[in-house]
Amino acid sequence: MNTKLTLTIEQEVIERAKQYAKGENRSLSNIIENYLKSLTAQKATNKNHLSPSISALKGTFNMPQNLDYKKELERRRTKKYA
Repeated sequence: MNTKLTLTIEQEVIERAKQYAKGENRSLSNIIENYLKSLTAQKATNKNHLSPSISALKGTFNMPQNLDYKKELERRRTKKYA
């Protein structure tokens, strides 16, 4: 089901977007809809994935089973700003 959406966009951007859409033989609505689909699909896909730099760190630290990270964080903040 299609629903009407009102957007506030700079006039110059709208004109360039219309020219682009015309050159692609597509409607501006179609371009925006597909962009939003790809944007939200990408977010959903990447939600549970770590960046390569973070993935490289994975497994390099073994945290004690009984560590309460909130207490440890508070302890370190207190020490740092005391």
